Amino acid sequence: MQVDTIGAHLTIEKASRDSERIRSLDMDGLKRQIRFNCDVTDARHAGIYSVCGLVMRLRDLYKWERGLPPWQEDESANVLAWIGDKEDYWEGLLDADYRPLSVNGAEVDAFDTTTVNQWLNPRGFFYGAGYAHSLKPTFFLAEIEDHTTIAGREIWILGREHARDLLTLPAFSQNGQAILRIEAGRMYLWDQILYMGNSGRRALDFALQACGLPDQRHETIQRHFDDVWEVQKALYIRHEIGELEEDEFDRTLWRSMLADYPHTAVELFIRTLKDLLADTSPKGVLTHLIENQDSAGLGLYMAFGNGITRMLTKALICAFDDFTLHFQWHRVAEAGHVVREDVKSHSRQVMDIYRQGRRREDLDGARTAIEKVMRHLGLIRQ
Repeated sequence: MQVDTIGAHLTIEKASRDSERIRSLDMDGLKRQIRFNCDVTDARHAGIYSVCGLVMRLRDLYKWERGLPPWQEDESANVLAWIGDKEDYWEGLLDADYRPLSVNGAEVDAFDTTTVNQWLNPRGFFYGAGYAHSLKPTFFLAEIEDHTTIAGREIWILGREHARDLLTLPAFSQNGQAILRIEAGRMYLWDQILYMGNSGRRALDFALQACGLPDQRHETIQRHFDDVWEVQKALYIRHEIGELEEDEFDRTLWRSMLADYPHTAVELFIRTLKDLLADTSPKGVLTHLIENQDSAGLGLYMAFGNGITRMLTKALICAFDDFTLHFQWHRVAEAGHVVREDVKSHSRQVMDIYRQGRRREDLDGARTAIEKVMRHLGLIRQ
């Protein structure tokens, strides 16, 4: 019997095209759903930022929507008009709920990243969802550039982003994996350099010189930005690996504290403690820098610490000042050990206070006691 192979081939081709079209429609719909949830979280939580902080985040979101590089600024009138439209749109979303996602014909909770990524990852996409500072929900969808293993941990390197909210988050951990967002990371790095304060300027200049930049003018940094990014992205990844490995600060207790003290000085304190425990851990940033004698990376790490971080890492700051003159890595390692032991002690003290507060059903009293510790350390005013 003769088989019509041409007709069969055309049928298979049509079925393949139809299947591809359906997958494309599924992805388009999923992108819209994720973007809607991004808009809802921004509408609900824009108030957690200061006026300046919100403007900076809106500026980043505008650049992402317009496909602009981090250093390109649009006309102020265009940006302000866009901000006005965005805020008007948010007004209508204040009472909206997060929508479930339609994934492969089924409805999936917007925070069920495991189920969503089981369908997305083979198609070259990665979905992120979780809670950030002040317990603001955050969502994004990005294309996968690489999937690898570093220091025994699964690492996802993500490229073009198809959905995101106000939060320019360069890296995070999710389901035991570390995720690097290239678009957000490059935007975040540029902003850190652009708005660098006096306290970190000397370390930044040292880092840029170690990266091979002839001067620190913005035009020069822009030309050599890829070189600086290559150094910084390793720090982002190593920090997340340290977060995944670190267990000095009880994770369950830490999450409970975040839920009980959102948008407070206590939240910032315990986040900083956990960050420093991660960075000084055996697989964290500082260990990586010392083992590889990465001078540029050390300079960037020292440049970008916030105020609380600087107060808790005075030994490391002194060692770095000496390092810029004598390049003695053993002194950096010794200082890192001192910082780690201090932070471990502070963490235990804070956990003990919180546990006692829960037993007494006096979380306000526990917060007052933790703030007293912070005053003693000079982290908040008397």
